[in-house]
Amino acid sequence: MSERIPLPYLQEAAAALGDAQQRRNLAHATGAIRVKRAAAAAELPDWEALRDAGAAIKHHVLANLAHYLERLEARVVDAGGQVHWARDAGEANAIVRSLVRATGARAVIKVKSMTTEEIGLNRALAEDGVMAIETDLAELIVQLAGEPPSHLLVPAIHKNRAEIRELFLRAFGLAPGELTDDPADLAGAARRYLRERFLSTGVAISGANFAIAETGSVGVVESEGNGRMCTTLPHTLISVMGIEKVLPAWRDLEVFLQLLPRSSTAERMNPYTSVWTGVHPGDGPQAFHLVLLDAGRSRTLADAVGRATLRCIRCSACLNVCPVYERVGGHAYGSAYSGPIGAILNPQLRDVRRDDALPYASTLCGACAEVCPVRIDIPGILVELRARIVEDGRGQGPLAGRSAEAAAMAGAAWVFRDAGRYERAQRLARLAQTPFVRRGALRSLPGPLAGWSAVRDLKPVPAQSFRDWWRTRAAGDPEAAPIPEASDA
Repeated sequence: MSERIPLPYLQEAAAALGDAQQRRNLAHATGAIRVKRAAAAAELPDWEALRDAGAAIKHHVLANLAHYLERLEARVVDAGGQVHWARDAGEANAIVRSLVRATGARAVIKVKSMTTEEIGLNRALAEDGVMAIETDLAELIVQLAGEPPSHLLVPAIHKNRAEIRELFLRAFGLAPGELTDDPADLAGAARRYLRERFLSTGVAISGANFAIAETGSVGVVESEGNGRMCTTLPHTLISVMGIEKVLPAWRDLEVFLQLLPRSSTAERMNPYTSVWTGVHPGDGPQAFHLVLLDAGRSRTLADAVGRATLRCIRCSACLNVCPVYERVGGHAYGSAYSGPIGAILNPQLRDVRRDDALPYASTLCGACAEVCPVRIDIPGILVELRARIVEDGRGQGPLAGRSAEAAAMAGAAWVFRDAGRYERAQRLARLAQTPFVRRGALRSLPGPLAGWSAVRDLKPVPAQSFRDWWRTRAAGDPEAAPIPEASDA
């Protein structure tokens, strides 16, 4: 396994596993969201039919993506907006920087957007001396902390109230007695900080949850109202959207406005759903720009297996049920997209050779597929990506040199094919493990096995195997030994 997972992922995951406070924060938050989401979905008798409808709409869009994108562009232009096409993150950042530069603004306010996180827009704007101010509370928290988001929906899920209070005291220059860790107090401090920015900043940048090809409308859904301030108050609004976010017509939005809130925040509907169409004299932004981002999406679309990944509506339901994400958090994934969806999205949008660790950051338990509102077969895609990594490893590229693992698997198959060999191997392992058993687990295994034991606690081979126990019982002495642990059965 040490050959399978590159060191950067191992290092990030190991550090996260060693952070007990973060693990507690994640377990508490994801556990609470899981329970609420299940209850919210159970309220709808047609929930499974809604999931079918969402998957079908997305499948249709992806099969006809060029048509709907061209229609969207035409309608946006008809409504007074401008459309820009970006092949990759570099082009998207250059477009946005040029648009902001033309306004003369030295600061912009932002609606929470994973797409702008994906392309590193804040850093790109900073190169021009432009400050990007996150207005979503959780995004503001991680921005002030100098950290990337660790969750699609709740970027600061890894932090608790006490940590946030300390951060706000430093960032806002407050005395300890001026702020408690009560959620209302924390929200009030952020509100006072942001209110001035809302009223004084002339350029806003948003992402987009959906765009409607029928009318050229763009929409974002959020819980705090800060997004609505960004999409109504500034003179110029720039929206950066992945090309897969388009929907054919208004009627299709109905399905997703039921699926998304229940799957993400476990709410019946989003507190704030903001939709805008072009520009209107004297009402709202007077300049609207829509940046349509490819950045690997066309390549993913051409993949018969992987294209289902583009159905994702960024609800984060898969993160909240994933046992791997709950323990290592989002930063280990090295991208704005973490958890199970990140494990399949990042390798496809970027390059499976660059992200060949991520398809293995999963137990393949299937919980992610069970909760996905648009029925993405995440485990199936993970297996496909793993197969491609193995195939690439037979060649001469950076994934080559995995013959050691192949030889190990072949050896294991040889042992497991014969009962006698299997039992002899058990006895040998029982003796060989002695120096490495500490506190009831196998730790710090030598050589190629070190990568495995560095991030896992393995149960030792028990003193008596199930087969030995069974023979003893069959010989007429059922009380001669206890039943061995189930892990050895």
